[in-house]
Amino acid sequence: MRKSRVAGAAAAVLVVSAAVALPADAAAAGCAVDYKVSSQWQNGFGADVTITNLGDPLTTWALTWSYTAGQTVTQAWNATLTQNGTTATATNLTYNGNIATNGTAAFGFNGTWTTTNPTPTTFTLNGTTCTGTTTPTTPSATPPTSNPTTPPGAAPDITVNSATKYQTIDGFGSAVSVWGSAWSTAETQTLVGTGTNQLGLSIVRTGISPVSSEWPTQVNALKAAKSSGSGVKILASPWTAPAAWKTNNSRINGGKLKTDYYDDYANHLSSYVQYMRGQGVPIDVVSIQNEPDWHPDYDSMDWSGSELSTFVREQGSKIQNTRLMVAEAVNLNYGYTDPTLNDAAARNAIGYIGGHLYGTEDAGRLKPYALAAQYDKPVWMTEWNYHVAAGDTSTAWGDASNKAVWDETLDTVMRTVNKSMEANWSAYIWWYGKRFYSFIGDGSAGTGTGAPLKRGYAFSQYAKYVRPGDQRIALTKSTKANPLEVTAYQGGGKIKLVILNRSTSAVSNAVIQVPQSVTKAEDYLTSQFSNAAGQPATVNGGQVTVSLPARSISTVVVTL
Repeated sequence: MRKSRVAGAAAAVLVVSAAVALPADAAAAGCAVDYKVSSQWQNGFGADVTITNLGDPLTTWALTWSYTAGQTVTQAWNATLTQNGTTATATNLTYNGNIATNGTAAFGFNGTWTTTNPTPTTFTLNGTTCTGTTTPTTPSATPPTSNPTTPPGAAPDITVNSATKYQTIDGFGSAVSVWGSAWSTAETQTLVGTGTNQLGLSIVRTGISPVSSEWPTQVNALKAAKSSGSGVKILASPWTAPAAWKTNNSRINGGKLKTDYYDDYANHLSSYVQYMRGQGVPIDVVSIQNEPDWHPDYDSMDWSGSELSTFVREQGSKIQNTRLMVAEAVNLNYGYTDPTLNDAAARNAIGYIGGHLYGTEDAGRLKPYALAAQYDKPVWMTEWNYHVAAGDTSTAWGDASNKAVWDETLDTVMRTVNKSMEANWSAYIWWYGKRFYSFIGDGSAGTGTGAPLKRGYAFSQYAKYVRPGDQRIALTKSTKANPLEVTAYQGGGKIKLVILNRSTSAVSNAVIQVPQSVTKAEDYLTSQFSNAAGQPATVNGGQVTVSLPARSISTVVVTL
């Protein structure tokens, strides 16, 4: 990361006294500033700033610096940030104006740059100049972990209880185009990779065409997903059987699979799995039918719950080298899955229960599925698409700071991810990963083809850090943390907390208590103006202190 430390003398901090007329409550005699570029991307950057007050205690503060290469500030947290020409000024908020002698205050912001992004070298705090040398380093996507400053035994706001465990996470994902072209290799890497400006998806859903000559279309994208991601699973869903096998002799408008073609259909699904396997793409899960309760004028097929149960009981064993799923009903209608779960032979033929989120919450089914849990069948939410914040041609979708798009992303989409996790579901799979309203742009509605979108960064707060095999664990919250929607997970020697603050007020200096001593903590934030930006996190024993800006989603990764 690019880092500027204003420092001097043996204490490595430059103490500067100045004869400057200051307010009575701001008689600062000296100061130090840590300015770090925490992340940088094309034409944009994020920075973290820590002020150390070396003089008398302050009750208000204003920090000023200048840019030399045309940089501009765009959005800040834990401070009010303004810019006049090349001069930027950060002032305290109501909750962080007090800085004791040798105490600190921290804030962060995002900005833009053009050709270069040199670090400021001169800062003034309430008129006192803090000057020193500049030591630039390479920007990093990993936020810094501050030295311990939290008093021992601080009352926790979020207490993690790893002794109480819930579901094991299978992943978070999206679908490739079912009828269109495939993702490019670069787009696939953006979606499933876990590096800087990558989104970390761990499940990719694809369609099973009734025409085998169409199967090669997605091979390269699925192969790239398997090789570019970490533990990526492939879910394959058929929309219809071949027309000649159906009662309406058509691929569209529903129509049932004729019972004398049940074995042909099972062999068809198995043939798809073996074909993909031969191409180097193992298919982890095969659904028997996408939306058996929806019969539109495009590829579709009608099943009842009892018909699905009969099919998997009698034909399921023919579909080799994968695990089966029922039933991907539109709103997780239990009538399509209960018959299979209640039939021992059918139940033993499947590995997963699937369902879509359309109308599920209104139907009262965005909750734990007791019968699935009774028989240890993980529940996957395998499709949802919601985008009403703007019209389909509106360039609002390509505007990274559009308020309506962010509000829909946070209050509707991310809220349902949180509720799905609280419902003990093991996977959440969005509709198309590449679309103007989705995770990467498709070139329409003002979006750049393959460029990460705000919704993708928000989704990555789960997908990139909560990995397959992690287990959700219990937590409790203090009154201060009540506005927050929090889930916690454990795996790989880490505890990860995903925290939604959908309120209009920041929750500052929230103390997270974990059961063991912490060796490192990282905090990442997505908001209307930030994209997975690193934030300060303070470690003290088994506690981590973070601040959670209003209208944001944060992921705190605690290494034990």
